[in-house]
Amino acid sequence: MDGAQEREKRHGRRFSIRRQWMGTILSTTAVILVVAVSAFSVAMVSYYYNSVSTGLENTVSSAVDFLSNYTKSGYSSAVTSYVSNFEYKDCLELQFLSRYGSVQQSTSGLTAGVYPGTADITEAMSSGQISTWIGRSPDTGEAIMAVSAPVVYGGSTVGIMRVVTSLRLVNRQAVATVAAAVGIAAGILGIICVLNLYFVRSIVGPVAKITETAKRIAGGSYGIQMEKEQDNEIGDLTDAINDMSIKVMQSEKTQMEFVSSVSHELRTPLTAITGWAETIMNGEVQNAGDVKKGMNIIASEARRLTSMVEELLEFSRIADGRFTLSVETMDLKAEVEDAVYTYREFFRREGIALNYDDQAPDELLPPISGDPHRLRQVFCNLLDNAFKHGGSGKRVDVTLRLEGDEAVVTIRDFGPGIPEEELPHVKYKFYKGSSKARGSGIGLAVCDEIAVRHGGTLEISNAEGGGCAATLRLPIHITATASD
Repeated sequence: MDGAQEREKRHGRRFSIRRQWMGTILSTTAVILVVAVSAFSVAMVSYYYNSVSTGLENTVSSAVDFLSNYTKSGYSSAVTSYVSNFEYKDCLELQFLSRYGSVQQSTSGLTAGVYPGTADITEAMSSGQISTWIGRSPDTGEAIMAVSAPVVYGGSTVGIMRVVTSLRLVNRQAVATVAAAVGIAAGILGIICVLNLYFVRSIVGPVAKITETAKRIAGGSYGIQMEKEQDNEIGDLTDAINDMSIKVMQSEKTQMEFVSSVSHELRTPLTAITGWAETIMNGEVQNAGDVKKGMNIIASEARRLTSMVEELLEFSRIADGRFTLSVETMDLKAEVEDAVYTYREFFRREGIALNYDDQAPDELLPPISGDPHRLRQVFCNLLDNAFKHGGSGKRVDVTLRLEGDEAVVTIRDFGPGIPEEELPHVKYKFYKGSSKARGSGIGLAVCDEIAVRHGGTLEISNAEGGGCAATLRLPIHITATASD
């Protein structure tokens, strides 16, 4: 896939996120606004119609009350007088109907004898109560509201009083109100759209930059940094990517140094082994002492190669989760003493005093659960480091003591110590710092892993008065991890 296609695909994904976000927000908001506007519109139309209905019912009630002051015989003249003096002729039509539903008198001059035939009339006649009807005029087709009330004398209905009004102005007001509500809803939707576009852009833009930087890092541009533009989750992600970039660069650099170092470490003994083997094989060495010396060199360098390969295998097991412990009941003090005994003669030949100070009474240090082989590996590795890095001090002290519920083993040399800026990194895999001593740089990482698997800690520090101290702390009641 070429660069143009890749960019198109990337932008397609980015806009897809934008469309998905905007679609979700706008559709949800639109549904809410539609429901709200619909409810508001229904409420307002209902309010307008109820207001008109209430006004008409009050008018009819007042008229019926007025007519009740007259006798049945004076009903006709009272109706004529009321129609003549009706004050709302300009907006309402007042009708008086016979008890059979035909118009007798009307403020609009409606022909006498006409039967409107609407439901309000029928219901008022049958129920004896005020009745309201909304519909279209049978004559004009105009939207109207009619309210009818029976006129009763002596318990019998003598006629129907009816008030009719046009709903044209009411409907126009209702439409205007609904239109205003729709306009406001549209405005709200537009504002939400603009705000969300700004919000999505503020998210998608930085994420696109972060994605581009992550791809550059994946492509090998280790160590590049992005400018932190926002102090929020995006900013936190930027910091994390920047930190990752630095750590990947450091890891790459460390591994390259490790490969170079291991290559050198392997080449040196291999050169010695190959040289002496060819010399002896070709018969160039006749003296038995020289032959023995050459064989000793071959054996020593082969053991060193074996040790380096074992360290590499240990690292491989840690990396892929195959690092295991063979847990059993063990005597910690015996393992420390065996390691000291193993190295004492070697140290003596090199002119280094190896001192052991047992400060842990036997009755207070019971057998513990652990892997004796792995713990002895830790002690031997720490003694070997003390020899390689602190042997110039000509003295190494090993102490075993109790501190609370912990057994503490300290191996201290009297060499130059470790630069303070390197101390936090000495247990990292492949790290060798400024040391020129031979080694793969993974021994302390393996030792630290073993200590952690036993529920303890390994601390590397500079000792007071000079030299370096490696302190292994193990809980007396160890619960070791048998496997990863």
